[in-house]
Amino acid sequence: MSPKRKKRMTGARILYNVLMEEGVDVIFGYPGGANLPFYDVLCDSNIRHILVRHEQAAAHMADGYARASGRVGVCLATSGPGATNLVTGIATAYLDSSPIVAITGQVERRFIGTDAFQEVDIVGITIPITKHNQHIMTAGEIVPAVKTAFWLAKAGRPGPVLLDIPRDVLLEEAVYDPDVVVTLEGYNPIISGHSGQIKRAAKLLSGAKNPVIVAGGGVIRSGATDELIRLSQLLGAPVLTTLMGKSAVPPDYPYYLGMIGMHGTSRAMEAVKRADVIVAAGARFGDRAVLSYDAFEKMAKFIQIDIDPAEIEKTVEVDIPIVGDAGKILEELNNRLEKDHANDITAKPPPTGELERYEQTETMGIPAAIELLSKKNLDAVVTTDVGRHQIWAAKYYQSTGLDTGMFITSGGLGTMGFGLPASLGAKVARPDKRVILITGDGSFMMNIQELATSSHYDLPVLVLLMNDHHLGMIRQLQDAFYDAKYMACEFPENVDFVAAARAMGLDGRRVTSIDQLDDAIEEGLRSKHTFVVECLIDSQENIPYRTYED
Repeated sequence: MSPKRKKRMTGARILYNVLMEEGVDVIFGYPGGANLPFYDVLCDSNIRHILVRHEQAAAHMADGYARASGRVGVCLATSGPGATNLVTGIATAYLDSSPIVAITGQVERRFIGTDAFQEVDIVGITIPITKHNQHIMTAGEIVPAVKTAFWLAKAGRPGPVLLDIPRDVLLEEAVYDPDVVVTLEGYNPIISGHSGQIKRAAKLLSGAKNPVIVAGGGVIRSGATDELIRLSQLLGAPVLTTLMGKSAVPPDYPYYLGMIGMHGTSRAMEAVKRADVIVAAGARFGDRAVLSYDAFEKMAKFIQIDIDPAEIEKTVEVDIPIVGDAGKILEELNNRLEKDHANDITAKPPPTGELERYEQTETMGIPAAIELLSKKNLDAVVTTDVGRHQIWAAKYYQSTGLDTGMFITSGGLGTMGFGLPASLGAKVARPDKRVILITGDGSFMMNIQELATSSHYDLPVLVLLMNDHHLGMIRQLQDAFYDAKYMACEFPENVDFVAAARAMGLDGRRVTSIDQLDDAIEEGLRSKHTFVVECLIDSQENIPYRTYED
């Protein structure tokens, strides 16, 4: 402990200093009466502040920043409605294991529990959707609370942490001690897998005739791509991904067969049906990936690798569970296979054939537009919103320029309105990379105001907006399961999205054909500002549903 570093200062100044110590360089936020003391400090600080137009977008931007950078994203809101507006973004980060720290202002301590103006129990509200949250009731608690928050957000399975700070705590003085050491007794995430379980897994895999690997988002979070590919090549095993695992391996990797599940590729589903052993790495067997738990469990023997013990056998009974970091466990598994079973394994050659492509490229449809964009093989971060365009993008966006973890989508919560703010957060994190947003008219409208944020801070994103004047996924569900009785899924043609972009200081182009689309994308790629390519879609092509009976 260095006495020279210990100084007396306000809670707001302490908060700023400890955030700087944690390496925070940007905060996405919106001011209010309860957090203004902190804004007063931020006024002359080295931390960049992005003023969003809605607090939900602040949480999504922090999420997009975290996923694109691998760092902790930070969002800031005031008490009451400011705090509750963060909730959807926090829940989105929680379901997709994204490390963010949300800081909310709170009414003064003497008013807590009195239903004071803009008072809400945000700590109580966010208990189920955070790894940890905390009321900070004295300025002296700020340093250990912030250090704990940043450590927990990234430790083990990443996720959101919320800190709630009353206004008078930001104003009171305390001694700032940056050398406080934080210890959390009882919280020790398991990183290395159990050696006995890894030995059993190696033996099972060495005798497998048709092993298959399913990669989830945990592979990306762990940085386990190299070890995953090593395992695939040792076994000659096809690699499939969940929606959150997309971009875990390069799209041109010869053993990669695409996405499994309800809207997966036929080759991926066939591989699952032929498998005798399935290795799930950082994948939690979600319902859209598995389809029928009863049928899935009977297909093969399962090895599940996950850093979160709560996800082990949560939905599917497995033969060999291994808790720990996907990269560490895959490395130990590969070493064990090479050491003990090298003579037992005959690796299969890569599957023949190419990844599923969309062939009908003349009609102005969503998959055709995505296929056109994909063929440009752009070096870009790609974000999506939620709806049919999201699934078409997961199926057909196979650009060789897509780096690991750079396909950013809301997979767990399925949050419409995620795409635009997440793309701006990604651009802040990776100014060196081109950022592309694939969205639909329903989703885009939910946070369209953030175009003004893009214009304000000059954060250029190419927006590919699929406007079919419908909530496309709702229409598809009503088509498939409600005898095509359509209700509340159609929008009137009363919005000009290009005009909206121009009204907020940006530009764009409306197109009605594939030929026009190619030119518009090229114009957008040349633009130095956010450019909205509004595609008027004249096709209502549904995404095929997959079953194990196909």
